[in-house]
Amino acid sequence: MNDKEKLFCRYYLMTGNPREAAARAGYRLMPERWGLKLLERTSVREYLSALAKQMPQTESGRYGLERLAFGATADAVGLLLRETPPTAEELEEMDLFMISEIKRPKGGGMEIKFFDRLKAMELLCSLTQKTDDDRAIPFYQALTEGARRLKGVGEE
Repeated sequence: MNDKEKLFCRYYLMTGNPREAAARAGYRLMPERWGLKLLERTSVREYLSALAKQMPQTESGRYGLERLAFGATADAVGLLLRETPPTAEELEEMDLFMISEIKRPKGGGMEIKFFDRLKAMELLCSLTQKTDDDRAIPFYQALTEGARRLKGVGEE
C-alpha cells in the first residue's frame, strides 16, 4: 500500500465516511468513487483492521471534537451568503460538519445553527486531561524509582 492509501485508512477510521476520507487523503477527482473502490480492496480492509487495533478508542471521537471546536466556518458562511442554492457537487465539496441545523424561514433567507464549540473544547480538554493523568502516574513512579536508586548509589 502506498502512503496515500494509508492516509485514507487513517481518515476513514476517524470519520467513518469513505468520501471524506478519500478527499482528505488527496483523491480530489471523484473522492466518493475512490473511497468505495479502496474499501473493496482486501489489502485496505486488512490494513484498516490492523490500524483499528492499534488506534485508541477515543481517536475518532477526539478527531470529531477537534473539527467541531476548531473547524473553519467559511463554507457555512459562504452558503449563507449565496443568492442561489448550491448544486449537489458544490455541496459535496463544502465542509459543513460543524452545522447542527439549517432552516429556510417562510419570509426568506437562511438560518444556520452550529454545534456548541465551547462544549466541544471542554470535552476535548477532558479527554486530553484523562490521557495526561494516565501518563503521569508511570512517569512519577519512574522519577521516584530513579531518585531512590540515585540516593542508594551515593550512599555506597
